[in-house]
Amino acid sequence: MKFIQYYLDCLSHASYLIGDENSGRAVVVDPQRDVSEYLADAAELGLHIDLVIETHFHADFLSGHLELADATGATVVYSSVATPEFDYLGVEDGQRYSLDPAGVTLEFRHTPGHTPESMSVVVYEHPEDATPYGVLTGDTLFIGDVGRPDLLASIGYSREELAAMLYDSLHQKLMTLPDEIRVYPAHGAGSACGKNLSTELSSTIGDQKRWNYALNAPDRETFIALVTEGQPPAPGYFAYDATLNRKNRALLDEDEMPPALSYPQVMDRLAAGAVLVDGRSPIEFAQGHFRAAINIGLEGRYAEFAGSVVTPDNDIVLITDPGYELEGKNRLARIGFDRVIGHLENPEQAMLSHPDQVQIASRLSAKDFDQRAASVPGLQIVDVRNPGEAEAGTITGAVNIPVGQLPDRLAELDSHAPTVVYCAGGYRSSVAASMLRRNGFADVSDILGGFGAWVEITQNA
Repeated sequence: MKFIQYYLDCLSHASYLIGDENSGRAVVVDPQRDVSEYLADAAELGLHIDLVIETHFHADFLSGHLELADATGATVVYSSVATPEFDYLGVEDGQRYSLDPAGVTLEFRHTPGHTPESMSVVVYEHPEDATPYGVLTGDTLFIGDVGRPDLLASIGYSREELAAMLYDSLHQKLMTLPDEIRVYPAHGAGSACGKNLSTELSSTIGDQKRWNYALNAPDRETFIALVTEGQPPAPGYFAYDATLNRKNRALLDEDEMPPALSYPQVMDRLAAGAVLVDGRSPIEFAQGHFRAAINIGLEGRYAEFAGSVVTPDNDIVLITDPGYELEGKNRLARIGFDRVIGHLENPEQAMLSHPDQVQIASRLSAKDFDQRAASVPGLQIVDVRNPGEAEAGTITGAVNIPVGQLPDRLAELDSHAPTVVYCAGGYRSSVAASMLRRNGFADVSDILGGFGAWVEITQNA
């Protein structure tokens, strides 16, 4: 058996290629949308991808099932409960699929709860093995956590109903597996699909029984309360992706460069409603940027935060460091944001040639912020971290508006007041500060090093 785990840090997303060397047949589970890596690895190993298996309709990324099916002729597989709007194979609970009569065999287990159609895939190296090699749990069971049950609450299911399904799936379908079986989830730490995900990328059923807080709930009612409370805010694009993953939509050409646009062309596009996304680092951005730009650095969770502050129906113009234009386009495509209409050609020269459209961003050291807080009356302080982070400690007087909620909560803030925003380390605060400036806030700064830097100076004071 060939078993490869792929991990995409910027979306905390894990996908898998499983192949049988004897038959030369393989499957890919929960693929990202740009699929060239799976194709290259399968070719190198002499494998043909027969199936593309989706554990559920993902909300946090646009899956690559259609791209892989187009490239390989593979069949797309979902639980029989699912109803996608394209050709697929629906598999029943307990159904098996063999890559070789004497070799790699997959068993599909319906595990609803995170979504109604969620399923897990048990992997056997040989069909008669008493102990399977592992189980791919999708978003049902994570390392240290379980899938959140509230993402579908608005379309026919309450979060309590889904949480009850999840409890049964975990206890009747997954915890009944042998303790030594390996657990391979679809996400790791940083994903908004749960609240307590580990940085570990695999575990065992036995270890999860011992250490996973949700699996240690003494009864169903306690479990429901635990998993429905304290979940991080879902980024704005989640509902869009969950819907788009059901549809027969356009395919990504991951080799197609976004068009190069001159400065006048970019200004025309912005005047028509396009959004200018500057993918340089917060440090580079602060040293000089176009007034209309939102800073979402490619070095971080680029697509996730773009999907939190830009809408899918926005045309997008990119600014990147030279050579990163294609990466910027493809990373947005991973969440289905395909309306990248171009990138600014030679942005540094464009800024030098149009200094009246360029500004410097104010970034305060934690010490400078403390001095400003003491000397500026009416200073507006905005904590753009998630509620769970803010509950663990915040700066006195700060209002907590997670960065993903900022577009819908601007009216809660005074655009005329001097404003300081902060996050944990400085990435999200640059996103938020640039967005506030774009929306008419005249005096906005963020804190270098974020809350962590502020705590350090206050503890050492």
